[in-house]
Amino acid sequence: MAERATTLVDPRTGRPRGKSPISDEVDVAAVVATARETAVAWARLTPRERSGRLLELAVVIEQHTESYTRAEQAGTGKPEAEARVEVGNCVDVLRFYAGAARAETTPGSGRRMAGLESWVRWEPLGVVAAIVPWNYPLLMAMWRLGPALAAGNTVILKPAETTPESVQLLAEHAAPILGPDVISVLPGDRATGQHLVSSGINAVAFTGSLQGGLDVVKRAGVRRVSLELGGNGPALVLPDAPADTAAELVAACLYNAGQSCAAPARVITLRKNYEQTVHALAAAMEKQLAGRDFGPLNNPDQLDRFDSILARSGAGFRYESGLRLAEDEQDGFWRAGQILADLSPDDPAVVEELFGPVLTVQSAPDLAGAVRLANSVPQALGASVWGSDVGTVLTVAGEVNAGEVWVNCHLKQTAELPHGGRGQSGTGTDLSVLALADYQRPKTVTVRGAY
Repeated sequence: MAERATTLVDPRTGRPRGKSPISDEVDVAAVVATARETAVAWARLTPRERSGRLLELAVVIEQHTESYTRAEQAGTGKPEAEARVEVGNCVDVLRFYAGAARAETTPGSGRRMAGLESWVRWEPLGVVAAIVPWNYPLLMAMWRLGPALAAGNTVILKPAETTPESVQLLAEHAAPILGPDVISVLPGDRATGQHLVSSGINAVAFTGSLQGGLDVVKRAGVRRVSLELGGNGPALVLPDAPADTAAELVAACLYNAGQSCAAPARVITLRKNYEQTVHALAAAMEKQLAGRDFGPLNNPDQLDRFDSILARSGAGFRYESGLRLAEDEQDGFWRAGQILADLSPDDPAVVEELFGPVLTVQSAPDLAGAVRLANSVPQALGASVWGSDVGTVLTVAGEVNAGEVWVNCHLKQTAELPHGGRGQSGTGTDLSVLALADYQRPKTVTVRGAY
């Protein structure tokens, strides 16, 4: 491993917590070569054998929940309850794909042409590079690992520079169960990721910014690429929305301090319920304190970007909640929750993804105008619609351009249901059996005179 290292900082305190090596081009080449050799044996296992090993790994992760929880907290500053739930979700995703590895998802086989017998073989791609972000270090890794491993690929994980610990622990636990180097971890910086994408891997699964995704596409060429990029999700609140709508939206916004691509960001109302919604959101936000109820932002760069967008916003109404920090957390990357309203359509806080504990509020004259506002940004990942009339909310849900739409809830996900973006939110699918196709390639075999 290269001698260069990055200093890891605890986002809760702003203090160094250790160092992590920065892998260089030589390191990348060595890891890719080993993963390619390992891929042959892993791909030869039957689905039943791979499934059994994945299930065994899930048990080990579950048994070490405390260690994974601490590792997630160290890198992200998440409250313990959030980190613990996410570790449990990782176990669930892995178990789901252990089962999916044995499911039949192929197109129809048999006698499709006179005198000919045909079938479809699903073959792994080979070596998958999974570049995962700092907001959900372990969970986003598992969203990529689950289907990639189940499909018979080996995976090289490139964690974010600030959050390597939990996936390093995962690779350590996986080696004796799956086999050495079925999962490899390459800690490092942006250059490490660029070297990995440009190396001899067969596919790239990237979760991160639009700029990072465009760079991946440029370097990957014609190789398979799956991208999950930004969000900036709308939440359309209609006049007959449930009484708990404001509280539910604030809770979803503040989960992981708003650092979720699918989090609600832009609340859109009709004019008749605009003032009511603004004040209800402010009242709900008032009860939530950074440090007590949600965690910090992740790193200084994210802090600077967040502050810059808010400084440029021309919001006529601003409500900011408070902080409740321990004595040693005064220098951490904390920001209070905020509600911004009375905004122009091109306000920076509306058109740029804040990725933090803030909800903006806009109004439209009618439903058609609300949908236009919802669809007015280039990202299209997650959205929600809040109302009591079933026909209306389902119609609006169908008209909103997003890969995932919730009705009277937000940020609710399970391994069985697909998640993916449109437009500048990316391509490809996470979760569900549909994600398996991103990590396999079909081969049609047709035989004359088979019977």
